Amino acid sequence: MRSASEWSWRLLVIVGLAAVVIYLVMVFQEIVIPLLVALLVSALLQPVVASLVRRHWPKWLAILLTLVAFAAVLGALVLLVVWQVRAGLPQLERESVAAYDRVRDLLRQPPWSVSDAQLAGYISSAGDLITKDSGQIIGGAVRVGSTTGHLLAGALIAVFATIFMLIDGGGIWRWITRLFPSSGRPAISAAGDAGWTTLSSFVRVQILVALANGVGIGLVAFFLGLPLAIPIGVVVLLASFIPVIGAIVSGIIAVVIALVFAGPVQAIIMLAGVLLVHLLEAHVMQPLLVGGAVKVHPLAVVVGVAAGTGIAGIPGALFAVPLIAVANAMVTAMLRTVHGTPPANDPGPEPVAVADPAAPLAPET
Repeated sequence: MRSASEWSWRLLVIVGLAAVVIYLVMVFQEIVIPLLVALLVSALLQPVVASLVRRHWPKWLAILLTLVAFAAVLGALVLLVVWQVRAGLPQLERESVAAYDRVRDLLRQPPWSVSDAQLAGYISSAGDLITKDSGQIIGGAVRVGSTTGHLLAGALIAVFATIFMLIDGGGIWRWITRLFPSSGRPAISAAGDAGWTTLSSFVRVQILVALANGVGIGLVAFFLGLPLAIPIGVVVLLASFIPVIGAIVSGIIAVVIALVFAGPVQAIIMLAGVLLVHLLEAHVMQPLLVGGAVKVHPLAVVVGVAAGTGIAGIPGALFAVPLIAVANAMVTAMLRTVHGTPPANDPGPEPVAVADPAAPLAPET
């Protein structure tokens, strides 16, 4: 009975702390989300910086070159999408007209039996809804402007936070560790080391998975002759960073585009391609790569994504799985340190060495 009561109050404390953290995240989203983005980017770029430093590059030059290369890759991706959209606009216009004619012919047939007058009325009603209440539209434009300002501010916070994490992430973590009593610092240090290792592995593996999804489905769209095949691949790539939900939504978008612009046969082929790519990801790439990086049950992943979406929308869905994985690794490492339990035979990826001057967030051991 005593043991049960002790675990009960500990569980209540954990739930209470989690509720406080969730509340603070919701209140300070404009600060927390850029910091989380910076943490993910730092986890991705830190091994590159560390590799250059080991080759006797000055640390400032290694960080500068890595950030410039990262920005160049992102810029090239954006330019590629813009170029593809501009080049495909004439074909997109022609195929949009043809798709409209096919949909109209389909609606004319039973069981829909929609006349041209009814269809014109539906289109007119939709136009009225779009142009209705100009005051609300102006207000929405103002809100969009405000949101744009917040996005720019968040981007600046993310950039500066990434730079400082790459420069002195180890010092930042040591400062955080010193906030705790000396008796608890070994456990905090071990937890941070395990969390950073898990986060670094997750980011690198998730990029490989997203690239496989984007390239695979993009190639299917290209061979089917669909317009904007490259943007479709980019959308799938970005959506793949949201586990489960992102794959479903991006797959539906690709199939709908194939149905509208190519027809039902091509849509079925696209559906088969989407299923094949995701089956390869789930049964080949995920077990080989993700299994060692994210030791979280699939049910926890689904529930975490749903909860993150409810709390913070798309950013919550994006950060849910890495946060769950990091929390799981940190708690496990902390309990092992406190209770003196030796690590398992398969400890997972090798921790980042603290002595490495380019390992920004590895805690002091």
